[in-house]
Amino acid sequence: MVKSSSTARTKRLVGMALFSAIIVVLQLVATFVKIGTFSVTLVLIPIVVGAAVYGPKSGAYFGGVFGVVVLIACIFGWDIGGNILWVANPFLTLALCLVKGIAAGWAAGLVYGAVSRKNKYIAVVAAAVTCPVVNTGIFCVAMALLYNDILVQWAAGTPLLYYTIFGLVGVNFLLELAINVVLCPTVAHIIRIEKLTRG
Repeated sequence: MVKSSSTARTKRLVGMALFSAIIVVLQLVATFVKIGTFSVTLVLIPIVVGAAVYGPKSGAYFGGVFGVVVLIACIFGWDIGGNILWVANPFLTLALCLVKGIAAGWAAGLVYGAVSRKNKYIAVVAAAVTCPVVNTGIFCVAMALLYNDILVQWAAGTPLLYYTIFGLVGVNFLLELAINVVLCPTVAHIIRIEKLTRG
């Protein structure tokens, strides 16, 4: 019994480490793939998979790993828009990077856990939609409330609501959402295999 518990713990640690490494690599690659001012986030799929396999707390952890890599990109200027926010207010930028990532991973895990009791495929779709919505939603709210002056400068006379939806979010969010939804069958298969190997 003790050996079985120890083996399960080791498998979990290895799985968590693997997902963390994938998130770091994908986000570093994504830092240099830009549409507009901000990078396209490619790591939401492993965050969703990790959250579904290991639960909401682990989803929050994976989101935190993502947030740390985003923060590093902001600090070193790899993410130009993020660097502007960092220079304007390092503390708020640190909080924003971590909070939006952690919340997105946690929410994806919660949604998957709640919906998977009814239908696992729909649960994957719901979690895959939830993750980018929470990530982008928190970012937009933070820009409107905490970085309003910068948002006004970026909008350059365009109405703020229009700029936020079509300029700031626009293509990036739609691309992230499309990638998540299109890859849902693959994600569902990965989750099923992972849970079978754990069980």
